[in-house]
Amino acid sequence: MSLIDTAMYVLHLVFAGLWSGTVLFTSYAVIPAALDGDLRAGSLAAMTGKLKTVSRASSLLLFLSGGHLAGTLYTVPSLFGSTRGHLVLTMVALWFVLSALVEIGASKLSDGTDQQKVRQPAAEARPFLLGASVVALLLLVDAGLLLGL
Repeated sequence: MSLIDTAMYVLHLVFAGLWSGTVLFTSYAVIPAALDGDLRAGSLAAMTGKLKTVSRASSLLLFLSGGHLAGTLYTVPSLFGSTRGHLVLTMVALWFVLSALVEIGASKLSDGTDQQKVRQPAAEARPFLLGASVVALLLLVDAGLLLGL
């Protein structure tokens, strides 16, 4: 394995973990605190901004590093005709779903905090961010399966 391939693996895994962890923390800690009224709109807006930044940066870096890895490790027949290839394609599909769910949830939070609200936007964002948490966990399981093959 070349140095660039190793660097792409490391970059891919670090940002997958960062993105997943950020989404899970938001669902586990931030949304319940907002629902309880323990956060101010400014604090929730700042946290939402960080969520968006991590999500967008991770999404881009995972696209680039994953694209490199797929391009060097797989052919079209191996992507569509092997278990490893199916896991990679599943990962790509989940990546799109996670991106969409985080963007929708963060947008709902931002819309509310712009109006100095906390509880209502947290309630509206909660289903999307809980869904994003499930998808983030599925992505980590998929990655584990891929590494185990």
